[in-house]
Amino acid sequence: MKEAEVIDRLRRIATHPGARDLRDDAAVLDGLVITHDSVAEGVHFFSTDPPASVGWKLVAVNLSDLAAKGAKPVAALLSFSLSDMDWDFGVIDGIEAACESYGVSLIGGDTIALLPDAPRVYGLTAIGRAAAKVPSRSGGSAGDGLWVAGSLGDSAAGLAQLIEDAAASGPMVDIYRRPIPLLEMGRALAGHATAMMDISDGLLVDLARLCSASGCAAEIDLDSLPLSSAFVAERGQDRTARLFAATGGDDYALLAAFPAEFDPVSLSLPRAPTLACIGRLVAGSGLMLHDRDGGVPLPERLGYEHRASSASVDDRL
Repeated sequence: MKEAEVIDRLRRIATHPGARDLRDDAAVLDGLVITHDSVAEGVHFFSTDPPASVGWKLVAVNLSDLAAKGAKPVAALLSFSLSDMDWDFGVIDGIEAACESYGVSLIGGDTIALLPDAPRVYGLTAIGRAAAKVPSRSGGSAGDGLWVAGSLGDSAAGLAQLIEDAAASGPMVDIYRRPIPLLEMGRALAGHATAMMDISDGLLVDLARLCSASGCAAEIDLDSLPLSSAFVAERGQDRTARLFAATGGDDYALLAAFPAEFDPVSLSLPRAPTLACIGRLVAGSGLMLHDRDGGVPLPERLGYEHRASSASVDDRL
């Protein structure tokens, strides 16, 4: 069963307006933005990863959802699976470091003990204070420009290195293990964006979700995708490399739509990350890609989608 099929069934239950019809990454309730994400061993992290990086990533991926709504993090609830003491305390060290870095207070949660040899699973509910405007995925219109804050492909390249060599290290492995939520950038952009979300499963699959929610299609210039110097040194920047960056996932960059006449670069923005226009929303449905050499066929795989028959870290590539 696919993730989308489960979400469609859950919509029968999620009738509160704050649920946004489950078409967004977060709920909005009484001035708060609330989101929940989990990380599972073998799906989101390796058993050979440093446990502190697992704890950091758990917090960071949730805060990335708050960033995409322009919310200021306030508190979190933790679901923690007990393992061995050294590993558990290492994970907690990472959670503590991330919470301290981003001003998040842990206010409760739950602990459980799993069966022997069961994969470790951790969950976090992050709560943020909403700004005056909380952009959704569904507000985009034909003609809006599409912008990405942050770089694409680094995390997927780091994951590929770890799959090849569990002892791999370097900047892209670090980005895969310890993503940085773009909270300041999110707050700067949210009040002006017609639609916004974070890129967690891959630019193309997440853009397809934004287009579906907004009732639009998208045209994307692959040559405009923001790539880091580390990625280019490792993978290059030809069409193959750019399609890899567009589908790899775990970027935790921000994808935003703005009215055609609005230039977000004119805002007072943080010095980092980069902000790049990658295309525009158009009438219709689906995605259309091109680069300097002309039209580019859509890859068979747009990004990562959870499904019952496919649940391993390797399947993220």
